[in-house]
Amino acid sequence: MSTKRNKLMPMTENSAKWYSQVVQYAELAEHSPVRGCMIIRPYGYAIWEVIQRNLDKRIKSAGVENAYFPIFIPKSFLSREAKHVKGFAKECAVVTHYRLKEDARGEDVVIDPEAKLEEELVLRPTSETIIYDAFSRWIKSWRDLPLNINQWANIVRWEKRTRPFLRTSEFLWQEGHTAHATKDEAAKEVARALKMYHDLAKDLLAIPTTMGYKTESEKFAGADYTTTIEALLRDKKALQSGTSHMLGQNFSKSFNVKFVGRDNKEHYVWQTSWGLSTRIIGGVILMHGDDKGLVLPPKVAPIQVIIVPIWKDKEQRFFVEEFVENIKRQIGSKVRLKIDWREESPGWKFNEWEMKGVPLRFEVGPKDVKKGSVFAAFRHTGEKKSIKVDKDFTATVMQILEDIHNQMYERAVEFVEENTHYVETYDEFKTVASDKGGYVQAFFCGDSKEEELIKNETKFSTRCIPMKTYEKLGPCIKCGKEGHLTNFARAY
Repeated sequence: MSTKRNKLMPMTENSAKWYSQVVQYAELAEHSPVRGCMIIRPYGYAIWEVIQRNLDKRIKSAGVENAYFPIFIPKSFLSREAKHVKGFAKECAVVTHYRLKEDARGEDVVIDPEAKLEEELVLRPTSETIIYDAFSRWIKSWRDLPLNINQWANIVRWEKRTRPFLRTSEFLWQEGHTAHATKDEAAKEVARALKMYHDLAKDLLAIPTTMGYKTESEKFAGADYTTTIEALLRDKKALQSGTSHMLGQNFSKSFNVKFVGRDNKEHYVWQTSWGLSTRIIGGVILMHGDDKGLVLPPKVAPIQVIIVPIWKDKEQRFFVEEFVENIKRQIGSKVRLKIDWREESPGWKFNEWEMKGVPLRFEVGPKDVKKGSVFAAFRHTGEKKSIKVDKDFTATVMQILEDIHNQMYERAVEFVEENTHYVETYDEFKTVASDKGGYVQAFFCGDSKEEELIKNETKFSTRCIPMKTYEKLGPCIKCGKEGHLTNFARAY
């Protein structure tokens, strides 16, 4: 691992290569034999499990229940909602046959032409259609509402350009789907889900995000409107980190999802969907990483504290081991802790755990034992200091981890603020986009043709209309018509 670490590309020199190396060297994921897909390695999946557990608690606390729906969707289902099928048609993987057979020579397998499906099946690019078909059977009366369902699943979108976590042909996510009696109830659910993602990013991942509305051309296919949390990362590109959609009655009319109201009349339900995926792990890497590798906020780190014992002989090991085991008894139930007893040199171990981004490292040698302390190294700053192992040690460690999280979050906030630039003219927009990057804020009318022109000329796309400044209106930088203050950036 130490030789790999020495070859890590500096982030400022080539952020794309740096990112790929960190994913590989920190053992988060690797490319699979299938183009555009990834194998998530145990350490990378452990990060996802922490995110999943935390988010699942938040989802269930809102009265949403988990379920599971098939990965296969009849092609005809996608055709029922015209905007939806148009939005996903180019990304769909399709199953046409259900069986293979040996070739005539018995040396290979081929598709059995007699096993052609009567109707092709699409591997879900998202699950609105298959879920709302079920909703049409489950919902009959106002008493069945609201219906709040979530599923943890894999999704297939046949991407042309892929990068592990950030954009892959198959990824993991959760998708929430809810049905309501009124538009107002649905709108409140859209806002609740988005705030849930915003809080998760801040509280667990130390990532500041901007809550906002997508423009008409960027909204989810088939939605009335889409809300998003956007994160500006260290390479000054933006990442769409979670979305919450108001679907209105578009899908309920396509899938005949009706209920008999208190007025004894039939009504179409109002629906929402919302999702967050493994791409958020890419956000963590790019928000906090440095030239030594991954830097994990303590709350999402699979290993929060790594203890590296240091000894020369059996006698010293016994002396150190007793002290280390005492530390484990003290804090092991409070933090995710690992003790590295491997035979490799301490320096080799330090490099590995730095690469993997473990927030806090305790070095424990014979001299530390005699002092009744540990020598602590802080991953996010490189600071090192001695910490006394006394009756307050557990509380001290817990406070240190909390402080690390807060410091990482504040550092990220400062970065976003320093790289957000307001402009008043399109010439100024092009200059700032070229010279500074980051977020460029400008008033924009939302016209899709102008949006495409800006993207073609600058490679900057609309990320969102921030909710905090939604009421601010001004002349569009492109045409002069009235528009909202909008965040533009290069994006993943």
